[in-house]
Amino acid sequence: MPVIEVKNLSKNYPYHKKQPGLKAAFKALFKREKLEAEAVRGISFKIDEGELVGFLGPNGAGKTTTLKMLSGILHPTAGEISVLGFIPWDRKKDYQRQFSLVMGQKNQLWWDLPPSESFLLNKAIYEIDDDGFKKTLDELVELLDVGDILNVPVRKLSLGQRMKCELIAALLHAPKVLFLDEPTIGLDVVAQKNIRDFIKKYNRMSRTTIILTSHYMEDIKELCRRVIIIDQGRIIYDGNLDDLIKKYAPYKELKIIFNEKIDRSRLEKFGDITDFDGFSASWRIERRNIKAKAAEILASDLPVDDILINEIGIDRVIRRIFKNGYDDNKIK
Repeated sequence: MPVIEVKNLSKNYPYHKKQPGLKAAFKALFKREKLEAEAVRGISFKIDEGELVGFLGPNGAGKTTTLKMLSGILHPTAGEISVLGFIPWDRKKDYQRQFSLVMGQKNQLWWDLPPSESFLLNKAIYEIDDDGFKKTLDELVELLDVGDILNVPVRKLSLGQRMKCELIAALLHAPKVLFLDEPTIGLDVVAQKNIRDFIKKYNRMSRTTIILTSHYMEDIKELCRRVIIIDQGRIIYDGNLDDLIKKYAPYKELKIIFNEKIDRSRLEKFGDITDFDGFSASWRIERRNIKAKAAEILASDLPVDDILINEIGIDRVIRRIFKNGYDDNKIK
């Protein structure tokens, strides 16, 4: 059975419409128009044990709301959820001991205490035995290389160091399911890579089921084979990431670098040029024709110094979907 199963899940937020002006404000004291915002609209998906799934969408798409329902923080308006056989909003202790939620914009560590003190608090909360706590903590500290900062107050740590310690605090009780909401937000590129490397290694070692949301496409590309894309509260794609890129962007970028400056007119016969600076040029070529086109250019009299064939970046594919709308025909 799937570790996570979601059926026709919806979440609406009620709010009151406010009209401008003093008269309208006074009238609203006695009667207000009640409306509902649909954050999540009838989504369904399943996730198996050990999967690391990317959950993508623009701001306001419903990603964080979905994670909060999966973790039991929010009660859905409609639909069903089963995580590890539990209904999350029942908030049973047996379930709470088996999952963790890490939110990149919210801290669970005590600001004025060193991380080691927060770890001890979590040990008590989750009723972890001494041997298990020491073994797990030692393993996580080694994996994340934070042994020298465990006794430094959290407020004195860098953002990257704090996030590493947040992950340790979330994983001390060895959860079977991990929800990661923007875990690399605000981090520099080195810190992002360190967090990605740890998540990848931890997932491989522990077989923990992970749902990851991120606006950094490098996170998704490096960690996730499967992605679920949500927009305006609805799932618009659920499948293999490589298939999405290949089928939604059925072309590659061919870039040629020359060892001397050449005239643009000599290159136009090879197709529409997307970028040119005199010493290099780029074309967007259909995948099925890319090798033939590269061979054609190499066989010409052009002073070719190097040739590069690149995939269209996942961030460009995702941006196109959000900007222009999703066309299922391009996937199928």
